[in-house]
Amino acid sequence: MRKVVNILVVVPLAAIFVVFAVANRRLVTVSFDPFNSNDPSIGVTLPLFVVLIVVAILGVVAGSVASWLRHRRWRGEARRFEAEMRETRAELALLREQTREATAPPALPYHGAPAVARDNPAPLL
Repeated sequence: MRKVVNILVVVPLAAIFVVFAVANRRLVTVSFDPFNSNDPSIGVTLPLFVVLIVVAILGVVAGSVASWLRHRRWRGEARRFEAEMRETRAELALLREQTREATAPPALPYHGAPAVARDNPAPLL
């Protein structure tokens, strides 16, 4: 199943990235200086496809972090329920053991193997 997903999703996505990279090789300047756009003091010149792919990766990372932070409460609840489940299972095992001991028939005393009378052999038929 995983191989089918890789073939149906990853391969076309990789082909789209390659076509996009080949079509957008021109250099662009990314400026972080809002006051001087002609000669930015903080800027970098990169191919357009690199800029867009980096922005997409940063968006995925930001979304993942936001989702992880949003689900913090549920992870705490899951940890609490797991601890409660372990305690309940231990208590259940103890109760089952106590029930077995209470309902078990009393053990008969063991006096060893029965003695065979050698003086009175069994009659032969």
